[in-house]
Amino acid sequence: MSEHIVIVGGGIVGCMTAMELVDRGYRVTIVERNQIASQTSGESSWAGGGIIFPLLPWMYSESVNTLTAYGAGAYSTICARLEKETGLPTGFINSGFLVLPPYDQKTAIDWCNRHQQHVELVDNIDSLLSPIEGSALWLPQVCQARPPFFMKALRQWLVQHQVTLLEHTELLPLDEFKSLRAWQTTDGRTIEADKFIVTSGAWSFLLLRNVAQKLSIKPMRGQILLYQPPENLKQIIYENGFYMIPRGDGYLLAGSTLEDVGFDSSTTEVVRDELAAKAQGIMPSLKDLPIIKHWSGLRPGTPENLPTISAHPHIDNLYLNTGHFRYGLTMAPASARLVADLISGNQPFIDASHFALKINV
Repeated sequence: MSEHIVIVGGGIVGCMTAMELVDRGYRVTIVERNQIASQTSGESSWAGGGIIFPLLPWMYSESVNTLTAYGAGAYSTICARLEKETGLPTGFINSGFLVLPPYDQKTAIDWCNRHQQHVELVDNIDSLLSPIEGSALWLPQVCQARPPFFMKALRQWLVQHQVTLLEHTELLPLDEFKSLRAWQTTDGRTIEADKFIVTSGAWSFLLLRNVAQKLSIKPMRGQILLYQPPENLKQIIYENGFYMIPRGDGYLLAGSTLEDVGFDSSTTEVVRDELAAKAQGIMPSLKDLPIIKHWSGLRPGTPENLPTISAHPHIDNLYLNTGHFRYGLTMAPASARLVADLISGNQPFIDASHFALKINV
């Protein structure tokens, strides 16, 4: 019988890790505190915008960009596979990405040239947008997926491949172990496995605070608005920390915030008005349109957007794949492959040292 791996957390990172492990022949169980692909959990996997690109990659480290570049290159194949094998849509489309000024033009172009990212400077932008001063940066290769669609298709794929889903199941925080063979739930059950992987996003530190005190992850709330304009944008728009994402069915997302408010996933009128003002400033035709929906999600905030993808140095069958901050979707294929390499004892396909867990001594 193949090794049994329990994945703690059923967001995009956890489910993509499960998919990778299934492909390698492991028996997999996912333990999820809510319901996988649920739109009411407050988690970031369904709530995010779905841009498969790290917004301003020239502002990030090469370690971050290594993960995001791999993911950006993998999603066309992943989404085609999910759609073929489940019959469900993923919302994957090539939208392109337009960065409006102000931005560091020289640094951005230099980065794109070094990383084989096609880039153009454009002065004539979509007529739906407000006039700009200076040139915009056009990245035509950037794609998007629609997280609620993607997660439903991914969940269905996992079910079809005999992954056990233990939903509405919450685990107790770990105590010190040399070897972890079973993890207790809050309702008194015991979950056994050969190896465990924590992919619990913003909730990871709560589970690991006794065994990984230096794990720097905290929830960061992001709020987003949804419009349905009669005439929509054809490309993703980014301006000074704010993005607008046109969906294939005519909807338009506008967001999002970065709020340090703990595990509060509520929405606020103040932020709604701020986001609406930014959206209307970029696309004036939104001014008299209703906001169709307003929601939030909790990202796993980490310093420099750097996740932890690592074996635990003291617990010999515990692994972490968590803390992807804004780029869980984009990084998920690479981080899933890396943690699977570590579990399998294979040579990691990228340098794993950048993502190692640091432990107090």
